[in-house]
Amino acid sequence: MNALVKVENLTKTFGKITALKGINFQAHKGEIFGLLGPNGAGKTTAIRVIATVLTPTTGSAVVAGFDICNQPVEVRKNIGVLTTETGVYERFTGRENLKYFGELFNIPRDQLTNRLNELIELFKMNEFIDRRAGEYSTGMKQKLAIARSIIHDPQIIIFDEPTAGLDVLASQTVLNFMRQARELGKCVILSTHRLSDAERLCDRAAIIHQGKIVGVDEISRLMEISGTNNLEDAFLQLIKNRPLDEET
Repeated sequence: MNALVKVENLTKTFGKITALKGINFQAHKGEIFGLLGPNGAGKTTAIRVIATVLTPTTGSAVVAGFDICNQPVEVRKNIGVLTTETGVYERFTGRENLKYFGELFNIPRDQLTNRLNELIELFKMNEFIDRRAGEYSTGMKQKLAIARSIIHDPQIIIFDEPTAGLDVLASQTVLNFMRQARELGKCVILSTHRLSDAERLCDRAAIIHQGKIVGVDEISRLMEISGTNNLEDAFLQLIKNRPLDEET
């Protein structure tokens, strides 16, 4: 398969704390790849390094063929990132938010209009797109945030806990979008501690615990290796012999 994200021996330290400890994984075109672990495991740090928000202490990553340290601008052009913070301007309408971020990516005006209409229809935002975002429900804001993060139609989409705080219907919209993105040949990275979502969605996954990856494989294979029939039990089996490090 075509690896769009390659992470090699990536470490990140903050003073005396080592958040990432030489992690390695690849995420491919046309798959949903899970980065799974509890809060504080290092998932968000890994995403921030891959997205060029943080600089790695050692190691490297190549995203869509571009090195995160030497070619950060090109990396950003090829990724869309959705974090737990929606990143929308509440005084703008939904449409104004999308237009603003589209202009930041220098999308030509006629193409941007078409792209806005496409995303508004995709996420069923017609009823509220011209209202100020500050009036939106959590689910509405999350739909707008996803649309904002993919306005430039990136090859790689990274979701960090995308269903946090959402009701069942809003969560389903997010999960369905990830499936659609995979069908379109995108590389989707899902960072989550909600293993039930990952078991339903992910083709492969890396299980991260205290900054270390303790298993990388197809979901079915991770369960088989662990001798379990669900991902949560597989996760617990993989980390049970990994004691807490003194430094963390």
